[in-house]
Amino acid sequence: MSVQHQSNFNRIAEAIDYLKNNFTCQPSLDELAAHVHMSPFHFQKMFSDWAGVSPKKFLQYITVIHAKNMLRNKQATLFDTALKTGLSGTGRLHDLFINIEGMTPGEYKNDGKDLAIDYCFAESIFGNIIVAATQKGICYIAFYDDKKSAIAHLQKSFLKASYIEKDNPFFKNVLAIFNNNFEDIGKMKLHLKGTEFQLKVWETLLTIPTGQLSTYGNIATKINNPKAARAVGSAIADNPVAFLIPCHRVIQSTGIFGGYMWGPKRKTAMIGWEGVLVELLNC
Repeated sequence: MSVQHQSNFNRIAEAIDYLKNNFTCQPSLDELAAHVHMSPFHFQKMFSDWAGVSPKKFLQYITVIHAKNMLRNKQATLFDTALKTGLSGTGRLHDLFINIEGMTPGEYKNDGKDLAIDYCFAESIFGNIIVAATQKGICYIAFYDDKKSAIAHLQKSFLKASYIEKDNPFFKNVLAIFNNNFEDIGKMKLHLKGTEFQLKVWETLLTIPTGQLSTYGNIATKINNPKAARAVGSAIADNPVAFLIPCHRVIQSTGIFGGYMWGPKRKTAMIGWEGVLVELLNC
């Protein structure tokens, strides 16, 4: 991501965080622009280009009230359709299907010995990302600020694997989603290293439709272990595939968005952006 692009996202994330924390005061465009040190005209344009709607319209999708209302709505059950991802029925994400394949016991035990992993750096509307894949599917996605530390974190996942920065057939579909291009996405596969419990939690996260939210308790109930909310939280924190496995859609039962591995501001931006996307596509 260019320095300017990263700077724009940082300002957007800062503005969204300000909206979330001050929504009861209904901050004006002038207030928002001043908060991120921009003129109202330029801020309005930058924000609208990013979100597709004005800051005022965006406000309704990122407040805690919105989250609580979604969770109270009995008709908006988050697990009606198994493995329902994307915006089924809108004609834009209907072909998206993510299939999880766990590492073999040998791959898991040997820390990826003899496993070849391709990776690339790319831009997204939520910040810089590093994407990695094996021959079987995507194994890692993370946001980063520094490339060296990003590679170091990737290599911790599979200490004995070989890594090379090059293109991989799986990257195209992933980057299309991150860059808000949903045409001809096709199918995707995930090749993940995790315990049986972690894989079950990550698979369940894929059932949360775009624009909707769940709680740790709901996920625990879905995997038939209602007392395991804390363990579910740990598994979610270990999610190796940012955004695609939507751990950002899991919030506290109180309606508070809570923390996020890649920053609470980014989580808020994702939740708001997805809410706006659903609204726009269903108009």
